[in-house]
Amino acid sequence: MDLTDAYENGAYIPDAASYPLRWAAEAEAFRAQLGERARLDLPYGDDVRHRFDLFLPAGEVAGLLIFIHGGYWLKFDKSHWSHLAKGAISRGWAVAMPSYRLAPDVRITDITQDIAAAVVAACAEVEGPVVVAGHSAGGHLTARMACMDLAASKRIKRYVPISPISDLRPLMQTAMNAQLKIDATEAEAESPVFLMPNGDVTVWVGAEERPAFLDQALWLSDAWKCRSRVAPGRHHFDVIEEMALSESSLSRALLDGL
Repeated sequence: MDLTDAYENGAYIPDAASYPLRWAAEAEAFRAQLGERARLDLPYGDDVRHRFDLFLPAGEVAGLLIFIHGGYWLKFDKSHWSHLAKGAISRGWAVAMPSYRLAPDVRITDITQDIAAAVVAACAEVEGPVVVAGHSAGGHLTARMACMDLAASKRIKRYVPISPISDLRPLMQTAMNAQLKIDATEAEAESPVFLMPNGDVTVWVGAEERPAFLDQALWLSDAWKCRSRVAPGRHHFDVIEEMALSESSLSRALLDGL
């Protein structure tokens, strides 16, 4: 069975093409506004994409939020999402946003290791509690950081996978697997639903997302017996926008565990 359409988001979101353009513009404006409190392109490895941006609050730092971007492990980088740090920064938290290598140059297994290294490097820059969150493919990577085989930092207080891919097996039946190259062995090794969690996890998903993503979120919360929140009226592209608001439901889940 071809599941390509089941995992297609843009075709089912009005004016979907405008979102990446708006994200990039808002992110650039935010970095400019933050000035010296935006520390850009900090290295965590040797590859050109082994870089993260660190955004600092004006006063004392309450903790660190690490946000991992999505794009089906195939596209985007840290520069599209900077503005999402607004909510946490206004609450006194620092925010780190890493880029990572992309398929088809590397496998998902390699990307997981990239993020584990990025988490360690970001934690070295900021003291205090750490929260890891990510969206879509970044939700998968967030869940992977919560697995017992990847104890990146004992300071991590909470993980919030947003619209995560928790079981990679269905993606083997999509056209994008020509680039992802997921096989049965990697699907089992890299799917959080088959692994054991080690930490506090809240799965977040939009109520208006594609059925496949609602299923993926449910599979993870069922497998891990963790909290699950469904955001009313939110689809796959706008489900992350509440991160920019300090007192939104998503920001409270991230920073307060509510």
